[in-house]
Amino acid sequence: MTTVTRFAPSPTGYIHVGNLRTALMNYLIARKTGGTFILRLDDTDQERSKQEYIDALQQDLEWLGLKWDRVERQSERLARYHAEAERLKADGKLYECFESPAELDLKRKKQLNMGKPPVYDRASLHLTEDEKAKMRAEGREGYWRFKLDLERIEWTDGIIGPISIDAASVSDPVLIKAGGQVLYTFASSVDDTDMGVTSIVRGADHVTNTATQIQIIKALGGTPPSFAHHSLLTGPQGEELSKRLGALSLRDLRASGIAPEALLSMMARLGSSQPIELRLTLDEIAEGFELSQFGTAPTKFDANDLIPLTRARNQQLPFAEVSEQIKALGIADDQAEQFWAVASQNIDKLSDLDHWADLCLNGAEPVIDAEDAEFVRDAMAILPAQPFTETSWKDWTAAVKEATGRKGKSLFMPLRKALTGQAHGPDMGELMPLLSTVRAKV
Repeated sequence: MTTVTRFAPSPTGYIHVGNLRTALMNYLIARKTGGTFILRLDDTDQERSKQEYIDALQQDLEWLGLKWDRVERQSERLARYHAEAERLKADGKLYECFESPAELDLKRKKQLNMGKPPVYDRASLHLTEDEKAKMRAEGREGYWRFKLDLERIEWTDGIIGPISIDAASVSDPVLIKAGGQVLYTFASSVDDTDMGVTSIVRGADHVTNTATQIQIIKALGGTPPSFAHHSLLTGPQGEELSKRLGALSLRDLRASGIAPEALLSMMARLGSSQPIELRLTLDEIAEGFELSQFGTAPTKFDANDLIPLTRARNQQLPFAEVSEQIKALGIADDQAEQFWAVASQNIDKLSDLDHWADLCLNGAEPVIDAEDAEFVRDAMAILPAQPFTETSWKDWTAAVKEATGRKGKSLFMPLRKALTGQAHGPDMGELMPLLSTVRAKV
């Protein structure tokens, strides 16, 4: 049987690292088995779903190289959902309810006060047609719940292991809102059945949804797919991450200079027993991916951990991939490749190249400690003429050593700081030929 997976985001905002974890796991399962990966847009909420978010979502996935086999839009399948709803109504599996949110809240509070679980009492299931007509006449709009079979719902989860949920402890889920909007629980069940989805990975907060969807899919005549529920992300100190996810959107991470390979390498291993190591291709990432190696404990995510991975990736980039960016910085063609060789080992993000280009083209404000002022002045008096060559640093420091008697760090550090304005950086013998301006004076 061909593996079919899906990623089903709601286009009501920009996708974030939590969404990516779900998308990537489903994508990797399909890739490893030669199966199908469906991008399915949960856009039945016409007020909140926006085309701009759909466009952004697809751009983010393309940036990461996560290519989908086809796109499905739930907004284009409304007739299908309503047809299946009518069939479930005829089978007695959907029943109309009229309680207001305030009335439901009051029921829940009473149940809790009595020490009972806050489960819907199925009061509307026993309404007569006359009673329903009276409520409609009062201006109440009906909505529709799925009638669960009150039995244990069991499955073997791909990450959590065996799960058993008593349906009597769960409220009959609302599948169609007043006004006719089909909710995700139902639309997703119809889609998974129609599209032959065989494997679903999603967050641990969906476990109860999964239980109800297993019954819904069976009521639709389908075979429930295999399910796996990954742990939820927290901040680096274990704090709730959901409130910060807006700042962790994929487009914000991309804009900040995080490399796609860094993000994929981390998210494919985070929360598993495998170490997080940079992988440069999705094939390499898929090779070691196994759901069974993921744990159930909340998983700490720190965006700062993406920086070393980004640095490692950038240090391995061939010159051809950055040549246009370096040219745009104003570096001469005959120096561009040497500039990359020097700068690439001293950056985290590609945007850091701007600093090194500015240093090479415009020089740096010299940093001269008071105790080194006379030494630097004497050294600058014998600085070789420009343009500097590959031996200029060696020749100059040898001459300064001869003239002043200084050696070691007390020789090299003040000269580096005078030319570059910083205490650390590339090998000066390699950097000096790229310097077209020196601001330090005699």
